[in-house]
Amino acid sequence: MSSRAFAGAPFPYRDNSLNLFRLILAALVLFAHAFYIVGRGDSPGFNGENLGGWAVAGFFVVSGFLITRSRFRTGAGEYLLHRVARIFPAFLVCLVVTAFVFAPLALWISTGSLSGFLRTPVTPLQYVWGNITLYIEHYSIGETLSTVPYPDAWNGSLWTLYYEFLCYIAVWVLGGFALYRRSLLGAGLIWAVSVGVHALTAAGITGGLDGDFELFARLFPFFIGGSLIYLVIERWGLVPLVGWLSIPVAAMSMVFVPNFGGQLAAPALAYGILFLSTVVSQPAWIARNDVSYGFYIYAWPVQQLTVLVGGATWALPVYIAVTVVVTFSLAWLSWVAIERPAMLRVRNRRSGARQTLPGDIRRA
Repeated sequence: MSSRAFAGAPFPYRDNSLNLFRLILAALVLFAHAFYIVGRGDSPGFNGENLGGWAVAGFFVVSGFLITRSRFRTGAGEYLLHRVARIFPAFLVCLVVTAFVFAPLALWISTGSLSGFLRTPVTPLQYVWGNITLYIEHYSIGETLSTVPYPDAWNGSLWTLYYEFLCYIAVWVLGGFALYRRSLLGAGLIWAVSVGVHALTAAGITGGLDGDFELFARLFPFFIGGSLIYLVIERWGLVPLVGWLSIPVAAMSMVFVPNFGGQLAAPALAYGILFLSTVVSQPAWIARNDVSYGFYIYAWPVQQLTVLVGGATWALPVYIAVTVVVTFSLAWLSWVAIERPAMLRVRNRRSGARQTLPGDIRRA
């Protein structure tokens, strides 16, 4: 085979469709959760994981790629500031909106009264304060979701953000070491060890560590796999042949390797998604507006509220379509009013001038 088949090109950070792919992944999470929330059993999936779990894996490999680039291009302090600005403002607003808009609305729909709303544990303030660090302590607010098929859970998606931020911290630390920055060996070794650790925890060998560690061990290989692919592409470029081959390689591992097939597939999954983002075009509006994060954090509460107005009795495609439209609207508001201004403020703080947001940093 000619060496030209393996010729790589720089990844087009400003001209890709990663916004679209992340939005599709967020929509897959909504689709998967719909089955549980309306009480219609498990969502479709394979190899012990539903489609929502696989979509989260996709989020993590893409984040690993983009966040590593951010770490290598900025100082340690600036990197952390960017990470906080990207995650926390919209997250905190989501907590407040859920506690003080969605929850009382749900109680009013259910009972026709707001009696005891501010006093019944978990109170709205307890919900916000208990979850403010990204580690989700409270899922319920009073008795506001006591009658739905999936009761007492206002947001079953937010828990992943804690582990994503832990991955940010890990890359922040690793980015300070020359071995990690300059050699594939460091990142490759860390990814391999992380897969091994997850394989052990999946087999029940936890060393006495709790479920929080098991969840981190499950998700970290995806993130660090994306980080590894950043180093690969920076060194050799994006090779179309490798991109096409990575897709079936990732699929085979994800489908047929039990317990740790997804984690083993992480680098190939990252490479495949990144390659497809250079082949598949996206609408100009989506290129300018990264609504995937807002879609992800608002989907679950929108789905629960829709159940309260009778959504559980609708045909599932109708229920999903309605929740997609409402969630997309809230995601756009979150992007325009919270996320984009927060990121611009951080970047303008450094430059002293207004900036636009190029495509490669919208989600990163």
